[in-house]
Amino acid sequence: MDSIVGISILASVIIIFLILFFTFVPLGLWISAAAAGVKVGILNLIGMRLRRVSPSRIILPLIKSTKAGLQISVNQLEAHYLAGGNVDTVVDALIAAQRADIELLFEKAAAIDLAGRDVLEAVKMSVNPKVIETPNVSAVSKDGIELLVKARVTVRANLERLVGGAGEATVLARVGEGIVTTVGSASAHKEVLENPDLISRVVLSKGLDAGTAFEILSIDIADVDVGRNIGAQLQTLQAEADKNIAQAKAEERRAMAVAREQEMRAAVVEAEAEVPRAMADALRQGKLGIMDYYDMQNVVADTNMRNSISKSDGGSEINSSNDKRDN
Repeated sequence: MDSIVGISILASVIIIFLILFFTFVPLGLWISAAAAGVKVGILNLIGMRLRRVSPSRIILPLIKSTKAGLQISVNQLEAHYLAGGNVDTVVDALIAAQRADIELLFEKAAAIDLAGRDVLEAVKMSVNPKVIETPNVSAVSKDGIELLVKARVTVRANLERLVGGAGEATVLARVGEGIVTTVGSASAHKEVLENPDLISRVVLSKGLDAGTAFEILSIDIADVDVGRNIGAQLQTLQAEADKNIAQAKAEERRAMAVAREQEMRAAVVEAEAEVPRAMADALRQGKLGIMDYYDMQNVVADTNMRNSISKSDGGSEINSSNDKRDN
C-alpha cells in the first residue's frame, strides 16, 4: 500500500513538473525555429520568460526575417520589444524595403517605429506615392477678386527624414501659403484662370518639402473657382465708414451750435432780468421820474396792441383769401 501511494505521489510530481516545464518553456516555438533553421536555444527562451518577453513575439518575426534573407539577431528584436516597439511591423517593413530595393537598416526602422510612425506604411508610400488633396484655399488677386483653389499634392515618404520630420498638415499649410502668395502676386484673376499651372510651377519651386517627412513630387491644380469681389466689398465698407464719420462730425457741430444758442438765450434772459433792477435804481437815484416810467409803460402797451392788431388782420386776410379760393 505504501509503495502504491509513493508511486502515485511521484507520478503527480512528475506530471506537475512537466506541466510547469511545457508552460514555462515554449517547446513548440523551439521546434518551429529549429525546423526553419533559426538557431535559438532553450535557455534563450527561458531567459525571455524571465525578462517578461513573449517568445512568440520574437521567434515568429525572427523566422519570417530569416526566410526572407535578413540578418537580424534575437537580441535586436528583443531589445526593440522591451523598448515598446512593434517587432512584427518592423520586420514586415524591412522585408518590403528589401523587395522594393530600398535601403533600410534595422536601427532606422526601429527608430521610426518608436517615434510613433507606421514604418510599414512609410515603406509602402515610398514605393507607391500618396496623393493629398488640399481644401479650398481662398486667395485674392490684385484686382480684388477672390479665387478658390483646390490642389492635389503627390508626396513620397522620405525614410531619412521620417524621424523628426513634419507631417501632412505642415505640407498642406505650406502649399496653401504658396497658393495665396502666387494668386496675390497676379495683377488680375484672369491671369490665374488662363494659366493655372502658374500656381503649380511657383509653389513647387519654393521647396516646400524642406524639413518634412515627405518628398513632394508634383502639385496639380484640381479646381479654380471665382469667389467674391473682395475689393468692391472693402470699398463699400470704407465708404460706409466715411459716411458714419461725416455724420458723427455733423452731429457734433449741430450739438455745439445748439449749445451756443442756448448760451446766448440764457445771456439774453439774464440781461432782460437786469432791466427792472436798473429801472428801480434809476427811480431811487432820481434819474428816472415816475411820469417817465408811465410814459414808457404806455409805449410798451401801445406796441403790444399794434402787434396783436397786425396779427389779427393777417389772420382775417388769410381767411378771406381761402373763402375766395373756395368760391
